[in-house]
Order: sequence, then C-alpha cells, then structure tokens
Amino acid sequence: MMTSAVNRRPGYAMLIVLIGIIGTAFVSLNLGASRLNPLEVIQTLVGLGTAKSNLVLFEFRLPRIVLAILIGAGLAVAGAILQAVSENDLAEPGIIGINAGAGFGVVLYLLVANGSATGTLSMLQAFTMPFAAIVGALLAATCTYVLASRGGLSPIRLILIGVAVNAAFNALLIFIQMRLDDYGITAATVWLSGSIWVSNWTFVWTTLPWLLVLIPLAVYQAKKLDVMRLGELTAVGLGVALQRERKLFLGIAVILTGVCVAVGGGIAFVGLIGPHLARRFVGVAHRKLIPMSMLIGALLVLLADTLGKNLMDAKEIPVGLLIALLGAPYFIYLLMRAR
Repeated sequence: MMTSAVNRRPGYAMLIVLIGIIGTAFVSLNLGASRLNPLEVIQTLVGLGTAKSNLVLFEFRLPRIVLAILIGAGLAVAGAILQAVSENDLAEPGIIGINAGAGFGVVLYLLVANGSATGTLSMLQAFTMPFAAIVGALLAATCTYVLASRGGLSPIRLILIGVAVNAAFNALLIFIQMRLDDYGITAATVWLSGSIWVSNWTFVWTTLPWLLVLIPLAVYQAKKLDVMRLGELTAVGLGVALQRERKLFLGIAVILTGVCVAVGGGIAFVGLIGPHLARRFVGVAHRKLIPMSMLIGALLVLLADTLGKNLMDAKEIPVGLLIALLGAPYFIYLLMRAR
C-alpha cells in the first residue's frame, strides 16, 4: 500500500532523497581531521569564514562531496540503462566487467603518461584521462555482450560472461601493478577497490559536463527504454529501431561508467542498488526511474564516503568496500530469486 502511494506521488520520494543528500553533505562538511562546528560551516558558506575554514571547505571537502554525488548519480543511471537494454535486473557496470575495463584504461594511461599510476596529473592529463577510462569500459562492454550474445542472450549468461570478463581485466590490472613500486601498488589497489582519490575542482569540471549531457539525454529517450523492457519482439513491433537504440544507450552507460571510474575507482553495486530501490518508490517508467536512481546513487556514495572518512581516525575506508558490504549480499539475494 505504501509503495503504491509513493508511486502516485514520485515527487515526494525524490524530495525526501534530495533532503537526505543535502543533510548528508552538510554533516560531511562538519566532519574530518579538522573539525568545524555547524555555525562555522554556515559562516564559511556565506563568505564569512576564516582563511583556515575556507581552505578546508572549498579546497578539500566541498569538491569531494560534489564528486561523490556525481559518481553515485552516474553509476546508478548507467545501471538503470543496462538493466533496461539487457532486460536483466541483475546487470550492473561493476558486475559485468565495465568498471574493471575502465580501471584498466585509467591505470594504463597513468602508467604511460607518468611512468607511475600515482603521479600528479597536469590539467591536460586530468581532462583526457576520462577518455582512457571510456575506451577501457567500451572494450570490456563489447567483450561481455559479444560473448554473451553467442547462443542467445539470457540474463544468467550475461552475468556469468560479465564475471569472466571482469576477472580477465582484473588480471591485466594485476599485471600492470607488478610494474609499480610498493607505494604505487598500495595506492592503485586502494583506488581500484573504490576510493575517491582526487578531491579538487579540476576533476569536478572533468566529470560534470559528461553527466550534464548524458543523463538528460537518457531521460529524454526514456520511453524507448520502457519499450525495450517489454521484450525484443514487442519493441520491434512498436517501431523501435532496436539495434540502433541499444547501441545508443549502451554508449551512454559505458561513457557514464568510464567517467565515474576515472575519478572514483571501481565502485561496484551502485548501479544495482540504485535502480532497484528507485523502482520501489517510483515504479518502472524510466522518465521517473532514471532521476530517482540518480538521486539514490548520489546519496549512497555520499553516505559511504562520509562514513569511510570518519569511522576510523587514522585510516580511511574506501567507499567501494562499504558499498560492497551492502551490495554483495543484495546481489546474491537477487541472483537466488532469479534462479
């Protein structure tokens, strides 16, 4: 009964999640190695802060919060698109190998550009790095779908092939890591487990334009995703150019994933959890599902990042590990239901 009521008023559900994002962001601004009380945060945000509070908020915490929101939004929308295109509610960028492919592209790019996977990036490298991630993500997605399509594309076949492709690209990543020094190996491992490794405005501006273009495009084309969910025969019968639209939406999902992995590492399960929770609140129509998935994904990553930075005083827990603690059992539950 509650779900039906929410489905009739999706705006209320979106508003609640949006308030959750704003509240979590405000709490995150207060917490950290250099703690600021709420009054100091408010004063700094309105231009009345000290030099120290301005540095802490505007140069360190705020860009990281914005990146966490962008990463969560992008990965959740990518997951919603992949689930519609593949007609498989278990599809998710991290599970079917796209995250690993993007990570491979980034680490290889950094190794070639800097001779290290942890070197400081120039402005040009920061803006070109997402392209390396997109190429890696596209390669992994192509491998998964080509192999899974042979003999008929079934939901379980897609997942199994995706797991294999994911393992293959992770093996390539390990091979690259063997060329790094001890510090490089440790840093690359932490990043690949899902860590927002860069927290400055340069990387916000390298990420934001992609999402501002691709997410509205996905919402604009949302009715075609609704038709795809009805099955191949129905979609063709309704006049949808299925192969062309699949390539378009797969391209959107792959690019979103690549850009997000470039700045956030291999954060998995956001693209699984976000759309599944969104369906419970707003139903299956993608015109509502995509924005709701975006908000839930943003809240999930932001909350995980806030907890990861503050649960342990001396060390930071990668975002991907915290989300995996929730996502892995949820994925197993869905897999068992799918039989």
